[in-house]
Amino acid sequence: MRFEIQFSGNENIRSNHQKTIEITKESHLTPQGDCIVGINATSSCADLPQELKDKLKNPGAKVTFSIRVGEYEFVLEGKGHPDLILTHSEDIVIRKSDFICPRTLAVKCDKASDQLPREMVSLLQNPKTKGVFTITVD
Repeated sequence: MRFEIQFSGNENIRSNHQKTIEITKESHLTPQGDCIVGINATSSCADLPQELKDKLKNPGAKVTFSIRVGEYEFVLEGKGHPDLILTHSEDIVIRKSDFICPRTLAVKCDKASDQLPREMVSLLQNPKTKGVFTITVD
């Protein structure tokens, strides 16, 4: 199953967090949001289709994420978990750790926002930049 979320950039995108990546439906961002790679997202955890949520709660689920911006694509993998809550109305967070809260979409991810190519981060610092966050669950 595959699900795409559109988002846009912001001048305050830093993308230097070592443990998480976040996209948010919020329309503003402060420099403290150093894991955020996109704002104005079209979906949050709460908005995901129930079928996708069910697949994400399978502990054996292999979850692949793709962040596409311009000619760049950043791909990472994570795991589903039976305790995922998936109810946050604004945010989606993917984590290297196994911490779970309503914003958590996947755990034990192999990359974090500090590993996004810096050219991609530069593009995302332009509010006119559009990106696509794709979730694929096998």
